Parts: sequence; structure tokens; C-alpha cells
Amino acid sequence: MTVSVVWAREPIPTGPSVFLAGPTPRSEAVASWRPQAIHALDRAWKKPDTLHVLVPENPGGLRETEYEDQIEWEWEGLDRASAILFWIPRDLRTLPGFTTNVEFGLVARSGRAVLGCPPDCPNPERNRYLVRLARRFGTPVTQTLPETVAAAMKIVSGADITRQSQAAHVWVE
Repeated sequence: MTVSVVWAREPIPTGPSVFLAGPTPRSEAVASWRPQAIHALDRAWKKPDTLHVLVPENPGGLRETEYEDQIEWEWEGLDRASAILFWIPRDLRTLPGFTTNVEFGLVARSGRAVLGCPPDCPNPERNRYLVRLARRFGTPVTQTLPETVAAAMKIVSGADITRQSQAAHVWVE
């Protein structure tokens, strides 16, 4: 019942993990949504092994200005995560999420993504395409952060079961 936060550019451990995808603040005046997600994941995680929460921010909450390493870290995290939690409180002025759109398109078919789009964000109409894409590929779509966390936990639990059964299958052979 432990949650470990893995910040941008830190080594990504093996084991159950959730990547927190979505817009990152570009100014100290804008609060990150990720601390709330980390707290909700911590409360929801009930398994004995550690859940690694992959956070594409620095511990202070902002993205690095030089981000070649950041991009590589994010791609690796997206590839390795058990679940990818997209939370998109779209605000074109402060949290535009343009990179998030691309990231979602890359993983929408993976079976590891969940899309959270609050209907009361400043620009919810800018999430319509992503919602439609998610529904096309059977990706869970939610409207609140707690619902999004719950859907991500189901994916992680399913990933654990799949990995365990695959390991058992390999062992039997």
C-alpha cells in the first residue's frame, strides 16, 4: 500500500505504474492538477506492492525549459506505464495541452489509457475530438478526477492480472 512518485528524468522503476499525462503549468501562477491526482492514487492503491506514479514535472511543479531529456523520459514513461491517466482541464490560456493531444493519439488504442475531461473546465469544447477518439477505441472517458483515478486503478489491476497469468503460462511451458 505504498505509492512512490517518480519525477521527470528520474529512473523509471519496474512494477505497477501510472503515468500522469495532461497539460503541465508553464507558470508558477498556475497550479498543477497532479498533486490532487497523486493524493487520490495514494488513497486508492490497496495492493502490497509499490505503485509508481510517473509525473512529467519537476518536484516544484514546472516543466524543464531544456527538454530533450524530458521528451525521452516521457516517451519511455508512456511506453512502460501500466496505465496512462489523462486529465485534461483544458484552458487555452494557462493549460492548453497541445502535446497532450499528440500523446493521447499515440496511446488511445493501447488499452492502458483513460481520458478524464472535466465538463466545467474553461475550454471543454477543445476536448471533443479526444473524447470521440477515446470512444472509438474503447478508452474509458470520465468527467471527474476521482472517476479517472478509479478507471486507471482498474487498468493497473488488469495489467497485474495479465502479467501474472502470462508469467504463470510461461512457467507451465
